[in-house]
Amino acid sequence: MAASLAGSGPSGRALVAIVLAVSALAVAAVQPAPALPPDTRLNVVVIVTDDQSPDSFPHDPPIMPKLQGMVEDLDDHWVSFPQAFVSTPLCCPSRASILTGRYDVHTGVRKNFDGDLFDPSETIAAWLREAGYHTGLIGKYLNGYPFDRAPFVPDGWDRWLAKEQGAQSSAYHDFVLIDQGFPVPYGAGSQDYFTDVVAGAAVDFIRSAPPDDPFFLMLTPTAPHRPWTSAPRHAGAYDEIARPVAPSIGESDVSDKPRWVQTLPQPTRARRAQLSDIRRRSFEALLAVDDLVADVIAALSERGVLDRTVVFFLTDNGFSFGEHRWMGKTCPYEECIGTPLLIRMPGAQAREDPHLVSNVDLAPTIAQLTGISLSAPMDGLSLVPLVDGSSVEWRTAVFLDYVGDAQVPGWAGIRTDDHLYIEYVTGERELYDLTGTLGSADPFQLDNRAADPAYAVLLTELSAELNRLQPDA
Repeated sequence: MAASLAGSGPSGRALVAIVLAVSALAVAAVQPAPALPPDTRLNVVVIVTDDQSPDSFPHDPPIMPKLQGMVEDLDDHWVSFPQAFVSTPLCCPSRASILTGRYDVHTGVRKNFDGDLFDPSETIAAWLREAGYHTGLIGKYLNGYPFDRAPFVPDGWDRWLAKEQGAQSSAYHDFVLIDQGFPVPYGAGSQDYFTDVVAGAAVDFIRSAPPDDPFFLMLTPTAPHRPWTSAPRHAGAYDEIARPVAPSIGESDVSDKPRWVQTLPQPTRARRAQLSDIRRRSFEALLAVDDLVADVIAALSERGVLDRTVVFFLTDNGFSFGEHRWMGKTCPYEECIGTPLLIRMPGAQAREDPHLVSNVDLAPTIAQLTGISLSAPMDGLSLVPLVDGSSVEWRTAVFLDYVGDAQVPGWAGIRTDDHLYIEYVTGERELYDLTGTLGSADPFQLDNRAADPAYAVLLTELSAELNRLQPDA
């Protein structure tokens, strides 16, 4: 009988082995899992202002003294790009391009109220979140948000504190923020100033972000957008600041310009004084942004992550305060297409980089820095080789375009190191010799050389280059 039992089950030695194995599993089940190695991927902070004129940074004396002081500190790690441009000089299309690395014809966002056409699942935020990043947007999203829908959080964002569109008067006070999908009003009687609210929420985000995950934070104050309202503490700060007048302000002879410029009235002396004062107010509105940047850098340092965080600073488009008789954006001139572009990368040598760069370059740069894989193609180039000083072949022109409106006809163009070339849907063309390759230098775009026989060969070459760079719809 005993022999029968022994033969029907495991041997004594085997039974002991089974018991030991089960015991080992039980012990393993109650032991803490081995600690995962810390995620040391770079954090990313992107700060995007709204309608900042390119003459505001750098400036002498500094308009944003804290940021300009950091950038000029050779012991810091800021790289500035004096030849930086936005592919479409209009808020919503430019913001879509920043988020995707794609031109407006590829994002489908070509005007300010095309935001509802935007695909939020194909953005750098969505790709980073999928890769394990903690993501946040604080400030302005796309014009028109939430696009006549109930408040919502788009794909890709863990922390969402976005301004509801509201009236233009709500740019600084009396605004509504969509906080994780729920509207939170900030009343007209409140002391809350939008830029300061963004700054405070940014510091909270940095302090409270999960310690084991890298983060991506996009900060988008409305300053210095119209109505150009400064924080109360900065009112009148630049009453006495010198404001040089560009030769294109009050330009009397625009006969060589396209028809849309020729029909603009020449500003009177009173109008020029008004525009100068508006520019001054826009400068004052940037002082709170300057504080925001300093607060963000301080919060990163206090948390101990500044040495593994890349910080970007730019605007969504420039702004013309009367240059070429134009006030606003959407123009093809330097005042509209130019942007300050600053990148602080740990270990980078502080300097200016002269290469031609574009807002569509941000997303591919962030993708390379964070090592994520992309699910959609990009039109931009990674700026990493420029920031880290690598030797690299680079573009010779940046592509520019605007679909057009009732005032400014549609146009496409290119900006090279030396020239600005524009083709309009009307058949008109503009060519400016910025550095004087074939004549006098014309950095203020006063003399259109498109009809000058001396520039005929160059005109043909630039037209061919524009055709090459023109993206397929």
